[in-house]
Amino acid sequence: MSEMLAPSKSQQPPSADLSDKYIAGVRTYASGYYDPDYEPKETDLLCAFRIDPKPPTDMIEAASAVAAESSTGTWTEVWSNQLTDLEFFKARVYDIQDDIAYIAYPMDLFEENSVVNIMSSIVGNVFGMKAVSALRLEDMRIPVALVKTFPGPHVGIYDERVWSDKWERPLLGGTVKPKLGLSPKAYSTIIYECLVGGLDTTKDDENMNSQPFSRWRDRFRYAQDAVEEAIIETGEYKGHWHNVTAGSTLESLKRMDFIKERGADMCMFDFITAGFAASADVFAHARELDMIVHCHRAMHAVFTRQQSHGIHMRVVAKWLRLTGGDHVHTGTVVGKLEGSWKETEGIISLLRNRVTPANKERGIYFDQDFAGLKDVWPVASGGIHVHHIPDLHRLTGNDAFWLFGGGTHGHPKGSRAGATANRVATEAIASGSTLAEAAKNSPELRDAMSLWEDIKFEVQA
Repeated sequence: MSEMLAPSKSQQPPSADLSDKYIAGVRTYASGYYDPDYEPKETDLLCAFRIDPKPPTDMIEAASAVAAESSTGTWTEVWSNQLTDLEFFKARVYDIQDDIAYIAYPMDLFEENSVVNIMSSIVGNVFGMKAVSALRLEDMRIPVALVKTFPGPHVGIYDERVWSDKWERPLLGGTVKPKLGLSPKAYSTIIYECLVGGLDTTKDDENMNSQPFSRWRDRFRYAQDAVEEAIIETGEYKGHWHNVTAGSTLESLKRMDFIKERGADMCMFDFITAGFAASADVFAHARELDMIVHCHRAMHAVFTRQQSHGIHMRVVAKWLRLTGGDHVHTGTVVGKLEGSWKETEGIISLLRNRVTPANKERGIYFDQDFAGLKDVWPVASGGIHVHHIPDLHRLTGNDAFWLFGGGTHGHPKGSRAGATANRVATEAIASGSTLAEAAKNSPELRDAMSLWEDIKFEVQA
């Protein structure tokens, strides 16, 4: 098939008169959208779909149905096709390998700087089609020409290290626990204890917004006071990730203004539950305010966890980097949340590297070039404690953000001692030492190691 550089131009103005070429009726999807000879262009957006066809539909027809319905097609021939150049605009199934279908989409199908439009097209109606029993978007290659229309992160890894003057180890945070029920003043007490104990930052959890027991203005005010006190006490950069997620985008932006006026330079946002349109507004406002945004992925497992249906987290991570989040949760492998080692390595690479090559072992189906967009901090969070730190460091290296919730506050001597244990353990492992060696001079670390020595999050057969 010859390469099409532009849609062909009609020699006549649009008309409702029927063309002689129009033949009404129902054709197979494959007759129009299966093209195994097609060579994808550098400007094409590429997708790898895992497809379980619903009998009697075969794999070629099911894949073609996905390509058609996510681009220009519908279930029957329509006379209005004559008013455009479908050969230029339609998606094509260009390869099928076992249960993976590879589909190429012309870049002109997508609005610039809009993950929302990509989602509406690629993962819209097709997931409900009767032609498939199950459908999963395993990976997506966003072409460089489209990548360059997105802003990417405002701060990135290096800039945040400069801001905080923290080098040669992972950054450490702690989620306040219990996540709900604390008064604003009690909440700030926990923040102060963690920061003075050795954590770099503390964090609201995903569902801490502005409930009756802790209205956001009061909590933000007390929390920021605690941060300022901890900075004076320790002489280090400290911060708190204030959750600005709200029931409307406008309210979230107002909360960002409030904390910025009080000296905060960081906030948190539940980017999936709020939506990518709201996220784009929040990230753009953070850029205006010169703030860092920590992104919690609450709700992701609703559609990322199933192996046969949904969207893989690696795709969501790509979308988040395009849109402009500075941190995003990736899982820990060793903690309480689901996620394999190799796939998590793949997600981390997509967040941190300019170019990530295809690597089927890590679940990466396409080379992805982020064309100079800043990198994103991968965040390890969920059921981690000091015994996990050697494996965490092997997985993430130094350019990662580790969040210890229960692994801080559950310490026998309280949150301050728990924070100290995490700091000592992290610095030891990052410098090439061992937990056992570090524990010789740290009673806080010894107590933590003793308490959680046998705690592992493994599925029992």
